[in-house]
Amino acid sequence: MKKIITIVAICIIGGWFIIDNPFKHNQTNNHIAATSYNEQVYQGDLLLVNHDFPVKKDYIPTDIVNALETNTNNYYMVLYNDILISEYIKAPFEALMEQAYRDGISTFLVSSGFRSFAEQQKLYDEYGSKSALPAGYSEHNLGLSLDIGSTQGRMEDTAEGQWLADNVWQYGFIMRYPKNKTRITNIKYEPWHIRYVGLPHSLLMRKKNLALEEYLAFLKTEQTVYASVNGQDYTIKYYEGNQFSEDLLPENQAYTISGDNQNGVIVTIET
Repeated sequence: MKKIITIVAICIIGGWFIIDNPFKHNQTNNHIAATSYNEQVYQGDLLLVNHDFPVKKDYIPTDIVNALETNTNNYYMVLYNDILISEYIKAPFEALMEQAYRDGISTFLVSSGFRSFAEQQKLYDEYGSKSALPAGYSEHNLGLSLDIGSTQGRMEDTAEGQWLADNVWQYGFIMRYPKNKTRITNIKYEPWHIRYVGLPHSLLMRKKNLALEEYLAFLKTEQTVYASVNGQDYTIKYYEGNQFSEDLLPENQAYTISGDNQNGVIVTIET
């Protein structure tokens, strides 16, 4: 099979991040609608979930489907017949796996997706704090993360692991727990754990070598960031939650909204 080589070029010019990316995902707003804009702080693609900031039960996703049902093209394998995935991330994940297939890799194995609070607590009770997080504190409770292994061996030792680390960024995903960020994330190196944050955020994080914790701090400091992805310009604005209102949203431009699970709301506008 002919190998397709994707080149992502990023440069910074006068505050603009110009990113050439072959895939543009048409993002919708959120897979759970906020009933008030204050609630927006606690949901969205950029939500921070870690030891300090748990998912709130009211914002657990409801669009959960069986991963076997979403894998219609057999670009990857599913380890168990009860693995769940948020339908919201189906399109970008399928595109990621299709690219891997076209690049000659068809041995990815999805081993975990969405977990309920009850399932997460069961894992924590069984394996303890060294191997699991309590209910609400795991990204798997958020519905935007997947664990992906390889049938060929440990991810850190395989071509699959290297391919994933090199390519997830182009499709709106990040490697959430890289080896050089354990001090920031407080989670051991996990070369199998990917998390959806959407474009252009994934590529900006890749360019600046930032973990999600660092990226959110960057947005809070900068307040406004400009980016261009494959010819599409974006303006990213950060607001303190108590300063955010519907009046700040554009009337005639596409946008997405995400809270940070702390005290901020990020609006990403297609300009």
